[in-house]
Amino acid sequence: MASEGVSEPRGYKPFLPMVMSYVASGGSLVLSSAAQLLTFAILARFLGVDEFSVFVAVTAVASIAVHLCGLGAMECLVRRVARDRAIYPEMLGHNILLTAASGLALVLAGVVLLPFFFVLSADTLTNVAAIALMLVTNIVLVRIIVLVEQIFIAHSDFANANKVVVGFAVARTIAAALACLVFNVSTVASWAVWQFVCHVLVALACIRAISGLGKPRYSIVREELPQGLYFSIPFILRALRQNADLLVLSLVATAEIVSSYSVARRMLESSFLSVEALNRLIYPGSARITAAGLHHALQRVLRVLAAATGIGLAAALAVFLLAPVLPYLFGHDYVSLVAFVKDLCWVVVPLAIWSVAVEALGASGYHAERAAVMGLGSVVGAGLAAWASWYAPPVGTFVSFYVIEIAMVAAAWGVFLRLVKRDRARAALAFQPGVAHGG
Repeated sequence: MASEGVSEPRGYKPFLPMVMSYVASGGSLVLSSAAQLLTFAILARFLGVDEFSVFVAVTAVASIAVHLCGLGAMECLVRRVARDRAIYPEMLGHNILLTAASGLALVLAGVVLLPFFFVLSADTLTNVAAIALMLVTNIVLVRIIVLVEQIFIAHSDFANANKVVVGFAVARTIAAALACLVFNVSTVASWAVWQFVCHVLVALACIRAISGLGKPRYSIVREELPQGLYFSIPFILRALRQNADLLVLSLVATAEIVSSYSVARRMLESSFLSVEALNRLIYPGSARITAAGLHHALQRVLRVLAAATGIGLAAALAVFLLAPVLPYLFGHDYVSLVAFVKDLCWVVVPLAIWSVAVEALGASGYHAERAAVMGLGSVVGAGLAAWASWYAPPVGTFVSFYVIEIAMVAAAWGVFLRLVKRDRARAALAFQPGVAHGG
């Protein structure tokens, strides 16, 4: 008897439309990445090493908090709407309520705590106001914009999702160019105002873009709360892990080292977008195929693994070859930048490999297992990265990066293959004569 559920197509011809979608999606993310890099370069050059290091530190805190904003509700929207679009109004309302409540709490907590650690202005009131603007911008408004992108993905409308990604990146670049090149902005406090206005305009445009998809029905989908937390907590812990080294380096290294390292990290994140383009295309289809068991998507995931590995290698090589050009873009004050980028760029390969496995776990609803892999890896990784950065900066930082990501490959794929085997065994048992009927 054939297994129930959506079957995985055989051969490669059924994937040709997906390849074309990846070209479009990947192209949009490449354009977005280039725009983000240009924005980062403009800010790095015009803010200077000292101001830029403060900007990086505050942004690092916001990058942790943004994963908590919404409590992981975006994932359940994509997963459930991809399977049944009739549930969209309820899932949209669920997202709006959780984003508003958690976003308000995070901003208030940040406004109370962060002024004790970061000084964006000598005037106390201006300092608090600038920090508040940065938190609202980089937590709440970013979450709203990303939510709109995910809504389009849930509806398999990748063209509009790509427009959101590119439009957002280009808008930030234009804002940075106007602020720094035209109006001579040179402090983080001044840039916070420009950044806020830019994000408000983009968020309003995004909200208008989804107005035709249906109005929200405001309610909390209680069964998705633990799933959302399982989904978001690993990202929070991973963000902590990714910023533990940066925070420790800020204590034991110079502002130039911290700034150059942050740029190298941004280059790594930009190169990973080429893999992320593939993962976001695969997710809705994987959610449908794995509804009856993870084993139904095994061949699909292995194909994605091969593609992601190749894409990761190509992205790493491109960054390695382009590294010598970076001082002309960011400025020659960042003397460690080229070496740091060349040392770190190859991390994208193991990162791509394990991301395929955890994306498959998420699409199939195995969020507890996914959270265990990413959470434990992030907790152990944060400790290792912090210790290595303290003990032997910055060489220890780079070594710890590779050790952590390679360990994540082993852990993620070990859990994935174990769950595939378990689902296959359960399916075989369910279709044995008499078993399905309790006989």
